[in-house]
Amino acid sequence: MSKISRDEVAHLAGLARLAVTEAELDTFAGQLDVILESVARVGEVAADDIPPTSHAVPVTNVFRPDEVRPSLPRDQVLAGAPAAEQERFRVPRILNQEG
Repeated sequence: MSKISRDEVAHLAGLARLAVTEAELDTFAGQLDVILESVARVGEVAADDIPPTSHAVPVTNVFRPDEVRPSLPRDQVLAGAPAAEQERFRVPRILNQEG
């Protein structure tokens, strides 16, 4: 039995703003089922005595410290923007929309 329905795939596609065909809904539902089954199998194998890890080998922070440097003037940067408002980039609103 499928763990994810076509309606759920359609809903996720809508949230991601992806246009998918009816045939793709079936394909994606099947592919997502395989992924969910694989994740469930990993959960079954994980032992309680093994601590969770985020990396297979130890990692260290390789970022350099922040330092203030001169940058372009705001007017010059905003001059290249398609739209600006109140000294900021103006972008299309995407939140609080149905979909």
